[in-house]
Amino acid sequence: MPIEPTRASEVTLAERYERLKAFLNERSRRLFAAAEALAFGYGGIAAVTRATGIVPSTIGIGIKELRALENGASPPDPQRIRRAGGGRKSTIATDLTLLKDLEALVAPDTRGDPMSPLRWTSKGLRRLAAQLAEMGHRVSVNIVSTGLRQLGYSLQGNRKVREGSQHPDRNAQFEHINAEVAKQLAAGNPAISVDTKKKELVGDFKNGGREWRPKGEPEKVRIHDFIDKELGRANPYGVYDIAMNKAWVSVGIDHDTAEFAVHTIRRWWQEMGSTAYPNATRLLITADGGGSNGSRLRLWKMELQNLADELGMPIAACHLPPGTSKWNKIEHKLFSFITQNWRGKPLVTHHVIVNLIASTTTTTGLKVRCELDPNQYLTGRKITNQELASVNIWPDDFHGEWNYEIRPRRAQPDRVVS
Repeated sequence: MPIEPTRASEVTLAERYERLKAFLNERSRRLFAAAEALAFGYGGIAAVTRATGIVPSTIGIGIKELRALENGASPPDPQRIRRAGGGRKSTIATDLTLLKDLEALVAPDTRGDPMSPLRWTSKGLRRLAAQLAEMGHRVSVNIVSTGLRQLGYSLQGNRKVREGSQHPDRNAQFEHINAEVAKQLAAGNPAISVDTKKKELVGDFKNGGREWRPKGEPEKVRIHDFIDKELGRANPYGVYDIAMNKAWVSVGIDHDTAEFAVHTIRRWWQEMGSTAYPNATRLLITADGGGSNGSRLRLWKMELQNLADELGMPIAACHLPPGTSKWNKIEHKLFSFITQNWRGKPLVTHHVIVNLIASTTTTTGLKVRCELDPNQYLTGRKITNQELASVNIWPDDFHGEWNYEIRPRRAQPDRVVS
């Protein structure tokens, strides 16, 4: 007559199960219980249930699996824990219209319903779940998240990729600039990239980014960004030496004009360029097509002429194609690192701005010199046709409006004026 399991044996089984439970998955737990039940014999299923808490139906399924193997059945796939089709069906599988309704809510405007209630609102998970619930679906935030991923959606921000209309010779101009810079550097002459950094309010205003400070002691700044009339704005204009990986920045306190831009180039040459290139015979400038160094700006060309006369050597300019200012080398070789260096620091005075810019370095060896430019620069200054005609400008055969050379004034045959 079969003997029922004793309470002592059940306690031993419970101890064994507790030691192993953390290492067992659904299948191995089921098979462990089934093997113990078979070892107990009569009353084994009830004993294992009392010792482990595993329900009798699960133990019974495990016993069937073990006996099937004993009778020659093929071993199950080790990667599959449940039998095919086992487990509770997901809401997405049972609610046949859920994914269709969800996609209608989040689809781009070109494909979605123009009358969708979420077209003009934030499409967060909670808002989507609430809208689906109003449509009769029983969903949670997690179900909405799973559904979106099944539909091929993910969290994404805006990306700046559209540059407006693209000039047909855009790539050709970039290739031309690269070739001119390479030729200039090969001859031992300086090639610089110039531009104006974003104008900054001077004073105790909020500056983007964070820096380490004692806990609970953030830098206190003004709530509103109204310009301080006494401190004004700072206009950093930079000159980046492509070959030397060095830069000069003038921090202007007045208007950002072509006169200010060229004076900054002049200061770079006086303080850095003339020493680095004592045998220079030509200066090449790469610049944006607009702003204070715009390719169509008469004052820019007039001031470059004055500088060429002072230096006694030609100054060539190559302007980037329209809509490509972000590709200017100075933007990602200098300005981006200045922004990183002063993040989270209020630019309380011009002196602070100059020091922060001058202390900017990179792992590639960037060195920056900076000074305050206290000069006043008048706006609205007009260059007459007669003054422009005095500019000794030689347009390049390829897009002479973008590429040209301004030579020191002297008698030149067949000069072309732009």
